Amino acid sequence: MAGGQPEILKSRGKQQSVCIGVISDTHGLLRESVIDRLKGVDLILHAGDVCSETLLESLRRLAPVYAVRGNCDRGEAAQKLPVRELIQIGEHQIYMLHDLNHLDLDPVAANIHVVVCGHTHVAYSEQRGPVFFINPGSAGPRRYMLPVTMGFLTLDEGTCSFEIIPLEN
Repeated sequence: MAGGQPEILKSRGKQQSVCIGVISDTHGLLRESVIDRLKGVDLILHAGDVCSETLLESLRRLAPVYAVRGNCDRGEAAQKLPVRELIQIGEHQIYMLHDLNHLDLDPVAANIHVVVCGHTHVAYSEQRGPVFFINPGSAGPRRYMLPVTMGFLTLDEGTCSFEIIPLEN
């Protein structure tokens, strides 16, 4: 895990909220609606199954990006993506991985505040004790009859919230 606090956020005061765009399972498709929604975010988290280095380059033009490798990420470019990532933003620790079934630590014992995952293509947010688990669903090609979604994670001093954003009617 590379971890650390994003450079863009190091100089910010503790009182300021941070807006993070959260996507997953794009499978090589970067929708225009995703680009439009991500304009102005402080940071982007991609929870795996990116399937395109070009897609990550496009996201990096919008904001700093942290991405993890999913089960469909293959090839040389995918090998550069970590399987797990720990990100420190102010007092919040965010742990990101693709498949929650591969969670390799106790988030409470590790003082993790938010666990971000993807893989299922089903968006959800759930508080489990002191840990907030979020999955933005899939922002890529529609799979089965599941909605196409992404999310916004907002971090404030001592609190966090997650909003699921539908991308299609």
